[in-house]
Amino acid sequence: MVWLVIAMILLVMLAPVMWLKPSPRQRRIVPLRNAAAKAGVKVVLEKPPLHDMTTAMPGYRWSYPAETPGPRFVLVRDSEAGDVLKPYIGGWRWRIEPLRPLPEAARQPLEALLTRLPLDALVIESSETAITLWWWESQTAERFLTYTEDFQRLCQALAGHADRHDPKRVFGADKRTG
Repeated sequence: MVWLVIAMILLVMLAPVMWLKPSPRQRRIVPLRNAAAKAGVKVVLEKPPLHDMTTAMPGYRWSYPAETPGPRFVLVRDSEAGDVLKPYIGGWRWRIEPLRPLPEAARQPLEALLTRLPLDALVIESSETAITLWWWESQTAERFLTYTEDFQRLCQALAGHADRHDPKRVFGADKRTG
């Protein structure tokens, strides 16, 4: 009987430790997010630009330089989009199409990414400040790092192609200097 009481006390003491033990998903995500941070990618947990999504989703964000903002567009995977959205390439549709055609230097890395991103990558969103990959983090850090070069090339190619007119610039010259 004493041994039974000792075993029960030990189980009660060990139970909180088991709650603190990271799950297999957590053990995979921590190195993934650390690798992303080292590669200059900001990870956010926010509501993605999906119609019926009410929960937060991980977004991996590559920033445009402040002085050269990017264009606004949203690409959604077919599985999350309706048939009314305009098809783009390889199972992706425009939810918000860019106002001007994307530069050729941006189309190649974008199309390369769209054809090889994992199935849980649901949205590619570009705003004036950054381009964001909304996905459920299904892959390892090593696999994710294979996408970073294409995303960096895409950011470089899109930087400075904002949809809005910059009132400080007139025909490429600063108004103050003429």
